[in-house]
Amino acid sequence: GAACQKSAFKTTTSDVPEMPPCDFKPEEFKGMSKERMLEIRQRNCFPMTMKVTYYKNPVFIHQGHMQWLWDVDGKRYLDLFAGVATVSVGHSHPRVTAAAERQLKRLWHTTNIYVHPTLHEYCEKLASHLPDPLKVVYLTNSGSEANDLAVMLARLHTGNFDVITFRGSYHGGSPQSTGLVSNQIYKYPVATSLGCTNTMCPDVFRGVWGGRHCRDSPVQTIRECSCSQGQCMAKDQYVSQLRETFATSVPSRIAAFFAEPIQGVGGAVQYPKNYLKEAFELVRERGGLCIADEVQTGFGRTGSHMWGFQGHGVIPDIVTMAKGIANGFPMGAIVTTPEIAASFNKAVHFNTFGGNPVAGAIASSVLDTVREDGLQQNSLDVGTHLMTELAKLRDKYEIVGDVRGKGLMIGVEMVKDKTSRDPLAPELMNEIFEDLKNMGVLIGKGGIYGQTFRIKPPMCVTMDDADFFVAVFNKALHNCMEKI
Repeated sequence: GAACQKSAFKTTTSDVPEMPPCDFKPEEFKGMSKERMLEIRQRNCFPMTMKVTYYKNPVFIHQGHMQWLWDVDGKRYLDLFAGVATVSVGHSHPRVTAAAERQLKRLWHTTNIYVHPTLHEYCEKLASHLPDPLKVVYLTNSGSEANDLAVMLARLHTGNFDVITFRGSYHGGSPQSTGLVSNQIYKYPVATSLGCTNTMCPDVFRGVWGGRHCRDSPVQTIRECSCSQGQCMAKDQYVSQLRETFATSVPSRIAAFFAEPIQGVGGAVQYPKNYLKEAFELVRERGGLCIADEVQTGFGRTGSHMWGFQGHGVIPDIVTMAKGIANGFPMGAIVTTPEIAASFNKAVHFNTFGGNPVAGAIASSVLDTVREDGLQQNSLDVGTHLMTELAKLRDKYEIVGDVRGKGLMIGVEMVKDKTSRDPLAPELMNEIFEDLKNMGVLIGKGGIYGQTFRIKPPMCVTMDDADFFVAVFNKALHNCMEKI
């Protein structure tokens, strides 16, 4: 177990790895004191704000540039969480900032009751990045709203009610979207889950079935299996579980099946290859629509494709997106087929801010920047390198159970030991988390038990940044092992 490894690390240097250089000079902070900010946060902000505040000593962010953040004291951080996988092309990216400034000088706001060019230019551009027949766009303010509308649209189109999601899934925080969520910390004693059924998540590391060839990732699990190449017993078993859900938990006709191509909040969980392809077939046999939640995986983050669903060889009926769509500016979207979109005429939905001119200009510039800066390819190259190096730490440390992901959608699952695969204790997770922050790296946490470190940086990160993080993570793991 982990305790047996302690003596192996006593000679490791205590030096903190050197951060890669950055030519950008942030402005000097001259605002209110940290004490005053915390006082206001505790007194005037909703209590949930304090509940979700990261770190024992919070980070007081002042300014950002590309993959870097600076706090009010001038300390620089490598941002490997991107505001929860939201800053897609880089903090205050000059090209995107310029697009926002141009639009702000021309027109801040108007709604869909008028016809303005920015909305239509963006809808056409976004649709051009999706395969046929996904060509009809509706713009929203957030991923939660996009998922709400996807549920409504699926129910209107099919005439059915029930929706299936995975255990461990996260699809938003609105009253309806929390019904889609399958994680205890987002469940409250209020009626949000009507018509929503959770099926077993095909997690090939923590789940009942798994193996060494299951997933579309540069790094496979440590689990053994007897599957020959091209065959996957785990996939077959998880598909059988979905059949079981159909046989026991929902009517013979359903409205929709929701899936993140890679689970985000759930901890970068990946499914066996070809699972979604078979799942989509089963759903469509029962009258349901297949919905891909690309809020975290979209816009090139997975590296091999623009959209996460393309890595599974499927075409959904509805795609929802947000976060990286506008590099952090509040925006979301659903994209579907003309036939399904026509079903929305059975209802009326008006969104005051969806399709806002500034949001459209920013989102359009994001698409241009992903292409012009080669960020999808960079996600593939840097992400593959980073996962390969992190896998070496998995082999070195007993408490590192799994490294997984695609591109810059990465998870590192921490365990008590590799045999049990039980989650690492929260206090040890927090030790590592704090240590990384103190050495200048910001990452996230996720998973049902909070046992997975989430690495989802702006897609402009470099190989040097990746190597710096690996060195810092190695140091933090070593420090943790010394305390066990």
